[in-house]
Amino acid sequence: MPQLMDFEGRWRLSRRIEDAKTGGTGLFEGVAVFTREGAGLAYEEAGELRLPDGPGMAATRRYTWRPGDGAIDVMFDDGRDFHRIALDQPVVTAFHDCPPDFYEVSYNFTHWPDWRAIWRVTGPRKDYTMISDYRR
Repeated sequence: MPQLMDFEGRWRLSRRIEDAKTGGTGLFEGVAVFTREGAGLAYEEAGELRLPDGPGMAATRRYTWRPGDGAIDVMFDDGRDFHRIALDQPVVTAFHDCPPDFYEVSYNFTHWPDWRAIWRVTGPRKDYTMISDYRR
């Protein structure tokens, strides 16, 4: 199983966003960079997002990954808790409840160093699956 510092460095990131409400599919291509920050890692992704009904646009996202007790604690950029990645199995699931929406993520590390995160997001206005593939 990968440990926190094993993620350090630059990753190619490909993402597919399947919207069940509209039937459309968005695509993101870019990079994710994990940079050492204190005892953890700063996560920054940047790339181009293409939605079915418009031109490509720049998209970015930032989180902090910190060491937890046998896990990685993922924090929003402002320091709020997001979710925890357990490090005891090659496929792990985590949750984030943000009423009225609910987020479930499955991390798959079985083909490390390639890995995948699949988000399933549901709520009154949301119903999508986001599949992100990371490669060195």
